[in-house]
Amino acid sequence: MTSGASVISRAEYCVIACAEAWRGDGEVLASPMGLIPSLGARLARRTFAPDLLLTDGEATLVGADGAAEGWLPYRRHLTMVTGGLRHVMMGASQLDRFGNQNISCIGDWTAPTRQLLGVRGAPVNTLNNPVSYWVPRHSPRVFVPEVDMVCGVGYDRAAAAGARYHCLPRVVSDLAVLDFATPDHRMRLASLHPGVTVEQVRAATGFELAVPEEVPYTRDPTPEELHLIREVLDPQGRRDGEVRG
Repeated sequence: MTSGASVISRAEYCVIACAEAWRGDGEVLASPMGLIPSLGARLARRTFAPDLLLTDGEATLVGADGAAEGWLPYRRHLTMVTGGLRHVMMGASQLDRFGNQNISCIGDWTAPTRQLLGVRGAPVNTLNNPVSYWVPRHSPRVFVPEVDMVCGVGYDRAAAAGARYHCLPRVVSDLAVLDFATPDHRMRLASLHPGVTVEQVRAATGFELAVPEEVPYTRDPTPEELHLIREVLDPQGRRDGEVRG
């Protein structure tokens, strides 16, 4: 796709799709993990989500330009985590159709074939505040019928646990945006990044997706958003090293 004489890259569509995860959240703490989600959160703060709270990753709240604007001690951070006042965008080594996530191991957890990050804070995150996911390589190895170990809690398990703040707004991959806006909270194809087909997404997914009759394309960035991405947030073009195409 083009904007005037400018070709919009797949990475820039991914930044826009990640930014949209925080639309309408209001004054919540954004916790993006990874380059593309971080660019998305910072873009959202500078444009349509001015009340979004950003941190330096430690104990300081920062403004859109990175300048310190407040203190966030650990006890206050935990209050936000457990009260639904934070929206995390995490990665996922595996995701199933109900949003159960694995970042711990591949294979039987008693004798895994590959050790990953470990469970870390995924259960607390998913049970207590909104969690979206970023997947830079959409493939059947990530989108699996059943995760090898549940770290982030999906809709089926959250319902059984009566989780008050559980919410998985969206999954952004290098091919598409997915959500759980179905009666049974099964993963749905919400939008395609321009240049991608439904057949490509289906072939790269290890389970049957819910697919509407008409699937829209991920929206184009505005000229202002393109300027911010290219000249302010990521002038070195690091985004294109994470997302090909």
